[in-house]
Amino acid sequence: MSIHPDPAINRLNVLGEPLSSCCFDPITGYFRNGFCHTATTDLGQHTVCAQMTSEFLSFSQKTGNDLITPLPEVGFPGLKPGDFWCICVTRWVEAYQEGFAPPVKVQACHQAMLSYVPLDVIMEYAV
Repeated sequence: MSIHPDPAINRLNVLGEPLSSCCFDPITGYFRNGFCHTATTDLGQHTVCAQMTSEFLSFSQKTGNDLITPLPEVGFPGLKPGDFWCICVTRWVEAYQEGFAPPVKVQACHQAMLSYVPLDVIMEYAV
């Protein structure tokens, strides 16, 4: 799937509907606009609006992406179970393969996720 660099062009979710917001507290997204928009510059493809679980946060930390520890110097508050966050689709797939995939807010997952995960699998994890 070709991703246009202008996030205004990429506003559809995995259901083909307008992309819903993921989270504003803490503010998430590659563009820190509360949405899981993406662009060619988003090498991680932060297209999955996931609800954090302790299992996923631990898995992510152990595999090199600490989402728990706050980094105030870059405005990152650190995440806790229950928070929603736009995560990299490849991290979600890794977690899925290992049995730690977090639930997702389907209406807020960018359509680019479909290049990696079938819709029926996404729907199994819907909150």
